[in-house]
Amino acid sequence: MDRVLFQFSEIVRIVGGNPYYLPLAEKGGITSVISDSRQASKGCLFVPLKGERTDGHYYIQEVFSKGGKVSFVADEFWSLNQDSLQTYAVKYRGAYIIVPTPLGALHKLAEGYLRKKKVHRIGVTGSNGKTTTKEILGAILSRNNSTFMNRGNLNSEIGLPLSVFEVQDDDRWAVFEMGMNHAGEIQTLAQIVKPEIGIITNIGTAHIGNLGSQEAIAAEKKQLLLSLPSTGLGFIHEEEAFASFLKEGVKAKIKTFGERTTPGYEGAENLGLRGWMIRLEGKRIHFPLIGKFNLKNALGAIAVCKELGVGNSEIKTGLESVKPLFGRGQIIEGPVTILLDCYNANPNSMLEALDFLNEIEWQGRKIGVFGAMKELGSYEGEAHKTLGEWILQKKLDGVFLYGEEMETVYRLIKHTTDRILVFLEQKIEDLALRLKGFLKEGDIVLIKGSRSLELERVVKYIVPDHTEGEHA
Repeated sequence: MDRVLFQFSEIVRIVGGNPYYLPLAEKGGITSVISDSRQASKGCLFVPLKGERTDGHYYIQEVFSKGGKVSFVADEFWSLNQDSLQTYAVKYRGAYIIVPTPLGALHKLAEGYLRKKKVHRIGVTGSNGKTTTKEILGAILSRNNSTFMNRGNLNSEIGLPLSVFEVQDDDRWAVFEMGMNHAGEIQTLAQIVKPEIGIITNIGTAHIGNLGSQEAIAAEKKQLLLSLPSTGLGFIHEEEAFASFLKEGVKAKIKTFGERTTPGYEGAENLGLRGWMIRLEGKRIHFPLIGKFNLKNALGAIAVCKELGVGNSEIKTGLESVKPLFGRGQIIEGPVTILLDCYNANPNSMLEALDFLNEIEWQGRKIGVFGAMKELGSYEGEAHKTLGEWILQKKLDGVFLYGEEMETVYRLIKHTTDRILVFLEQKIEDLALRLKGFLKEGDIVLIKGSRSLELERVVKYIVPDHTEGEHA
């Protein structure tokens, strides 16, 4: 039997608005909350959102026809379409709650749902590493207690509140990744979650085109720490350049994490493609994720868990169970070894990936496939020029570039050195075929670029039977 999330009257009480229903239509419970009509099922509540291409309100009839029970409706849409909406209600015995905005109503409902739960809430944000840190925290905390994590990329002002309804009564911990691509988003998400613990992985340059400056990004991420109660705990990296700013005016106690300050950390051996061997108070822990950036994520998660009283045995078991996520440091082994790190890209994460490729001990050739970095705004030209300068400093044998923004990188490398073979393509098939013709057994290839480029498509040309895995 499906779990009942709300009764109709309870939703009205939480979100406000004006209910419209026929006799008996409000009876029975709501079993799920959706914003995609394709996910409609019996007993669902529909949140119709207006996007760039369409308006979810036009799918209300479809949702009701599949058994949907209730739909939010924006005031403006109701006033213009009341007759047809009432017809749907009669035909399918559906009900409406008329609200100023369906998204605002979703936020209130998610906040109200969490208010009923006794779960301890942890918020994770940052320019890089937040998804991996969330996954590491979940892996450790779930060793002894039921733990919720928002799935995949459900970290936005739409995705996070929709994920909230998956929190169960027996969950002790809930770890929420909080993403951001515009001002005000972290504050909105923190208002919904009301975290007791918050961790900022770092302040980088992701989405700087939308925010305008790194200082503005720091101010946005700081909203997580400002939302913590005086009894709460906040965590920032020990070398965070914005540390003083992030601490200022925060009620909660702020702690640092990193190689010097994570409690019990005694060092780590870099195992290259096999990750790290971490030493924690005499325990040797094989942490399978590659790169210094992932070691930093692990140290953040360890610091949080130590403060929560989690034992070293649980930390060890959790860390050793972590698996690479799609497009985030995935290793595909074969005649050619592929490092698939194409979930996203910004200047900070590009440099970290380049450093890993440069520093790894490898007998064969090292090749980079780099896609353009998006959402950089006025920083676009400077950021791509800097990327070219970084590449010139590394020991790479070949570089394949994709996207118009990479023209700057191509010209810089081409005119500076003949040590690195460099190619630029504007079509994914051309890029993949040129790369395939260049590769030989024993090569290692790093593939990295912004999410919108979907650079994972290159892999099937190199490894025809490879399945791309999770898309987010």
